[in-house]
Amino acid sequence: MCGVTGWVDFERDLSSEHATAGAMTRTMACRGPDDEGLWLGRHAALGHRRLAVIDPEHGRQPMHTTAGDGSAVVITFSGEIYNFRELRAELASYGHRFHTHCDTEVVLRGYVQWGRGLAERLNGMYAFAVWDEAREELLLVRDRMGVKPLYYHPTPHGVLFGSEPKAVLAHPSVTPRVTADGLCEVLDMVKTPGRTVFSGMYEVRPGELVVVGSTGLTRRTYWKLEAHEHPDDLNTTIATVRDLLADTVTRQLVSDVPLCTLLSGGLDSSAVTALAARGLRADGKGPVRTFSVDFTGAGSEFEPDAVRKGTDAPFVREMVRHVGADHTAVLLDSDRLAASAVRDAVLAATDLPPAYWGDMWPSLYLFFQQVRRHCTVALSGEAADELFGGYQWFHRRAAVQADTFPWLTSGSARYFGGRGLFDRTLLDKLDLPGYQRARYEEARDEVPVLPGENERERTLRRVSYLNLTRFVQTLLDRKDRMSMATGLEVRVPFCDHRLVEYVFNVPWETKTFDGREKSLLRAAATDLLPHSVLTRVKTPYPATQDPAYERLLRQELADVLADGEAPIRELLDLEKAGDVLRRPVGAVSRPYDRGSMELVLWMNTWLSTYNIRLEL
Repeated sequence: MCGVTGWVDFERDLSSEHATAGAMTRTMACRGPDDEGLWLGRHAALGHRRLAVIDPEHGRQPMHTTAGDGSAVVITFSGEIYNFRELRAELASYGHRFHTHCDTEVVLRGYVQWGRGLAERLNGMYAFAVWDEAREELLLVRDRMGVKPLYYHPTPHGVLFGSEPKAVLAHPSVTPRVTADGLCEVLDMVKTPGRTVFSGMYEVRPGELVVVGSTGLTRRTYWKLEAHEHPDDLNTTIATVRDLLADTVTRQLVSDVPLCTLLSGGLDSSAVTALAARGLRADGKGPVRTFSVDFTGAGSEFEPDAVRKGTDAPFVREMVRHVGADHTAVLLDSDRLAASAVRDAVLAATDLPPAYWGDMWPSLYLFFQQVRRHCTVALSGEAADELFGGYQWFHRRAAVQADTFPWLTSGSARYFGGRGLFDRTLLDKLDLPGYQRARYEEARDEVPVLPGENERERTLRRVSYLNLTRFVQTLLDRKDRMSMATGLEVRVPFCDHRLVEYVFNVPWETKTFDGREKSLLRAAATDLLPHSVLTRVKTPYPATQDPAYERLLRQELADVLADGEAPIRELLDLEKAGDVLRRPVGAVSRPYDRGSMELVLWMNTWLSTYNIRLEL
């Protein structure tokens, strides 16, 4: 997987800047615990931290080769290319000779052969930079769905870049400044492609190339969702989805280190697990290893709520029996979610205060920490709900027809809100509704149009587009940061661009042909899963119901309010915050009510640890 970083300056000689380049690189030690490398040239310095997955003994980075004129071409690469074997064979037919078996060398030589046209040929999750010495040009590339992150910060004479903001912030010329727009990105459940919280810093958009040369910086989109007629009947569509999903799972089983799947007992992760089990058995590598997560005591103390009707455990056990998995159930203690060491690790991984599902970030971190003790690579069911229409807001008329992001409409927004304790004057000044409206209109105007499509199909296409380009980014970011903080590579088969392109253009009537959510995926997985799993109602990732967690949050909030130097105080409505502490334990016990306390605590630590300069 790895972490990448670098610095380009066309007015300076960077060949002796080991200290700065090394400091930037070391910020990503968790992303790449196996090795560290630097390459320094006259105008470019590239760094790399490696998590060895393919060809562990070779493939050190940054990797370089020479072009026809003898000049260097250097790459620092993060991710996985699932079609690298096919590309390698094609490049070999053109005369390229390889010295490793890793996909990084294939990408490097692919650039030498095809230049910027390389990106369109890649199937995978990736974020990488190529420095072309002869052209004095840096190329930044991010995968089509934005599974892997890549940030950049233009400078007067070049650019800084990294897999995470912390790599850029480690450069002495960068100050962590946050304007009103940046704070809006923190406080709302809207992740705007290309934007970041930090002033002057940007993120390479999914499916985008950024080229930096001595004359400036340019951006080009090499992939985006497009609207096409869907010619296939129902049976053909079901078969095509099955074939595409089976193919991408098979591709993503390639690994030279231990591999597993993350199993919740839901439709998405179970389909991936069943296909992985078949693929591994066919390769003589079974059984599939699986991991599930829950909280100690959840089975006996669980109380159904608006979105969780039951626990995962019974469905996980049935899937494990069904596919003959080698399974490990990870049980977490709720008190560890609020442990300062865990919360500090989460914040260090995200560079931002988690603004939603606050307890899920540390629980995911702790879960991945346990998985990493046994495996280096895991397959996940992430993005299936966005692709196949699994969320309830796909099926609520008011949400579908709303002139805003559907997950921020009544009935959904309460799960993502955490601003309840912030000062009303501050919120009015930020004008969050206006910011949200502007970002929504940008997204709406991007939605591809299919001529002749009826109003209902056009409306659901818009909802699908918003989920696949906005909402899913928040989940992919969370998965990436928490997994890479523990040195675990998580792969997401449902983000395969071929599958996404195909399903995006399937009419809504076909996606829900039997009247349920994710009908199409369920039909494609019918022969893979036991009946109980196949028909299970969607249940989100587990959240703790232990009142001990709330008590820990309350104590920490009380400590913050008592600290006259706490930076968050000037942003809060102190009376409201005090009122929360006066309520009985349990009055704010649900995840979406606890969010206000969690956000305050995360943000207070962020403001102080990162020395954030607020420019509101």
